[in-house]
Amino acid sequence: MDYFIPIINPPESCILGIGRVAEQVVVENAAMRIEPVMKVSLSADHRITDGAVAGQFYATFRGILEDPAQL
Repeated sequence: MDYFIPIINPPESCILGIGRVAEQVVVENAAMRIEPVMKVSLSADHRITDGAVAGQFYATFRGILEDPAQL
């Protein structure tokens, strides 16, 4: 499965759905190359968590995945 959208079950405030890593064609600066791509989705309960905080978590998570040396 490439990706999925997880459903929050109480008392959870958010949940992360992680799909598989698959090779895809990426186009950048008019050049094509094949790279591994993983799709991730975040579901958050906005009654508990502000969307901005969820976005900050998502950005931090992405940064760590792209550069694991940050750990």
